[in-house]
Amino acid sequence: MKLNKVLFGMIFTASAVSALAVAKAPVIDVNANYIDSAALTEQLSSLSRKLDSRNKAQVNIQRQLDQLQTEVNELRGVTELHTHQLSQVLDRQRELYKEIDRRVNEVLEATAKTSPVVTIPNTGINTTVNNAGYSDNLTENEAYDRALNLVLKDKRYQQAIHEFKAFNKSFPNSSYAPNSHYWLGQLLFNQGELVQANQEFLIVVNKHKDSTKRPDALLKLAMVAQKQKDNKKAIASYQQLLKEYPESTAAKLAKPRLASLIK
Repeated sequence: MKLNKVLFGMIFTASAVSALAVAKAPVIDVNANYIDSAALTEQLSSLSRKLDSRNKAQVNIQRQLDQLQTEVNELRGVTELHTHQLSQVLDRQRELYKEIDRRVNEVLEATAKTSPVVTIPNTGINTTVNNAGYSDNLTENEAYDRALNLVLKDKRYQQAIHEFKAFNKSFPNSSYAPNSHYWLGQLLFNQGELVQANQEFLIVVNKHKDSTKRPDALLKLAMVAQKQKDNKKAIASYQQLLKEYPESTAAKLAKPRLASLIK
């Protein structure tokens, strides 16, 4: 009986130790470890692909930005070239109008010497002008050219008067305004319309003080006054011209006229 108890105790103890050892041993799930590793690999691959895609996108964006910058630089160069060319065109245009004004002045001065009133040759052309026929669609330059050509080419002075009046009405702030008022005054002066001519010359003198036509307008104001037998006013205008523009061509023409009035 005692031996049996000892054997039972030994068996029980061995069983307990074996059970304890089994409880403490780690449990490894091989299949689970394999699945986690594969998922991690897939995630890393996906992340790598995303990074590559992002890098390629950044490279493409940078390439596009570089291309846009190049195009902007080219456009700036073209704009600068066009600006320079436009400046040259405007300079040539100003020189052209100076030459045209000089020629108009010569024509009108020659006409004034032959007769105080311009008579239009019988060309068979009806010179009656309907103001409503003036086209509002004409640009500023075209309108000014049209009025000048009526003087230079067509010699249709009466129609030129209407065209200059229409130009002054349509383009009151034009850079050609002082010239237009001056030539209108000159045409009216040649027609013997002294009161209206005087008004046009006054506009040049009073409203366009920086115009190159101002000394000529002062000369014409004095000449109008002289024709109207207002010698006092004529003398004052001649003296103003000599004081403000002593070296001008108009001043040279004014000196003998003034001398004839103050003898």
